[in-house]
Amino acid sequence: MSEPGESDGTTGKGGGSAAVRAAAVQFQGVPGDVAENLRRLEVLITEAIDAGATLIAIPEFATSPLPLQSEVYRSVLPPSNVAVDLLASLARRHSVRLGGSMLIADGGEVYNRYHLFEPDGSVHLHDKDLPTMWENAFYGPGADDGVFDTGLGRMGAAVCWELIRTQTARRLAGVDVVMTGTHWWTVPTNWGPLVRDVFGSLAQYNRYLSEQAPVEFALRVGAPVLQASHCGRFRTDFLLAPGVDVAVPYETSFVGATQIVAADGTVLAARNTAEGAGVVIADIEIGGRPPLRATEDRFWIPALPAALRAYWHQQNLAAKSYYRRHGRAAGLSAAEEIGRDEPAT
Repeated sequence: MSEPGESDGTTGKGGGSAAVRAAAVQFQGVPGDVAENLRRLEVLITEAIDAGATLIAIPEFATSPLPLQSEVYRSVLPPSNVAVDLLASLARRHSVRLGGSMLIADGGEVYNRYHLFEPDGSVHLHDKDLPTMWENAFYGPGADDGVFDTGLGRMGAAVCWELIRTQTARRLAGVDVVMTGTHWWTVPTNWGPLVRDVFGSLAQYNRYLSEQAPVEFALRVGAPVLQASHCGRFRTDFLLAPGVDVAVPYETSFVGATQIVAADGTVLAARNTAEGAGVVIADIEIGGRPPLRATEDRFWIPALPAALRAYWHQQNLAAKSYYRRHGRAAGLSAAEEIGRDEPAT
């Protein structure tokens, strides 16, 4: 592997093609346990580094998966925190570029903030533009373009359902590579056989959508896409209506695949979420090219079925209300407590 001061594994910087060994991490975490999740992540990141990767994607919510459970608020961190320190140290020590998101309290709000760490100590940030469904109970929307000028060229950040919205493809037009992570769940398994039968086709489509999202995005942006995923089963609460705290248990699992996709949509490496935690590795060509597919003149890239759109809107409304009434305060309080516990520097 590279040591500080040696080559960062590229054959060029921006404006042209560069060969890079890339990795994407598939992760199974513990809700709210930042220390344990960082321990698990470091093992997987080290595996990627040992395989020669110099560009590494870790998932969205890398410091904790995000079921709607109270313990998850413990994973909301101040901008300077132990996770940032660890990931920046790994990037610097091993001359790699490393990206993933975490919940960050900043300026009286909580954001799903993507961090891209470079070997020279530079850190680039992107706040996810729109929380997805019950994620709205934990954080609010960001407003930046997610495009970074780096030593590897122009890099773009997109998180989970940002990949299936046309506005994301437009804002990342012209980048040389896209870094992304996902936290994509499916329909409930504990609501009885009737519900499973009714939602069966929706579950099948949702799984297909999650697996195809990075491919379709690469075709519309004209750049390679690295997607890192969560995996495993989990239990969450499902909010029934805005303005009230009534919820029902929702047992489900993460779907999709951790993937490395070339600019022409070819899947170079993949690990299905059913395969558990692990790392995928592939050599990619960094450098933007004309997209092979035009971006549609609509909100969603795919034609979402009515049931999935209804689920999106209902959970958005209910969880936004929960954030205003409880979630913002819980997250800010957790980050403040962590900040008090951090040693002075």
